[in-house]
Amino acid sequence: MMADTAAARLHTVKQDIRKVEAGHGRPAEAVSLIAVSKTFDADHIRPVIEAGQRVFGENRVQEAMGKWPALRRDFPDLELHLIGPLQSNKAKEAVATFDVIHTVDREKIARALKTEMDKQGRDLPCFIQVNTGEEPQKAGIAPKETDAFVRFCKDEVGLNIVGLMCIPPIEDSPGPHFALLEKIANHNGLTGLSMGMSADYPVAIGFGATHVRVGSAIFGARDYP
Repeated sequence: MMADTAAARLHTVKQDIRKVEAGHGRPAEAVSLIAVSKTFDADHIRPVIEAGQRVFGENRVQEAMGKWPALRRDFPDLELHLIGPLQSNKAKEAVATFDVIHTVDREKIARALKTEMDKQGRDLPCFIQVNTGEEPQKAGIAPKETDAFVRFCKDEVGLNIVGLMCIPPIEDSPGPHFALLEKIANHNGLTGLSMGMSADYPVAIGFGATHVRVGSAIFGARDYP
């Protein structure tokens, strides 16, 4: 029996994703697995990289800046996604550190990111975060405002908007939220759907997720400070 290591859990999650893809008639590798490494240090992340994972997600700019430069020197083909809320005063560091941004949700953030991308000569793919449950404590734009915000980001600001992202309310069944995100994305001609985490990524894949953000199912339970 294989030991219960992060590398072994990664293998299980990848197998599971391929199985669910096939079950929904989706092509193999239609879904990109983002291994969410927030709160885990480089020593925990390295075995997962060595097991073949190349796409990782972090919630905080400062935390990512502390641990990824050294890892990227050893593994230059890594891809780093920002999946946590972004403050406009961190736009410079975010653009320098990450390859994809999943949490564009305000005009100020959109403009700050574009300004920094132009300065740094980078054109990062971006997702707009939609607050599908309209939870007051959660980041993200309201569903009814998403169409206008997509147009603003693409046409007025010139961001490379590739899709939408959501985090359903923890107490809700996730399916209706994923269905809503898919509907809004289709309406706006967007193909990227960043949805589904450790507890519900198989459901998300059934609703067309292109990116699933899986942390604890790979790295184990987090020890939050």
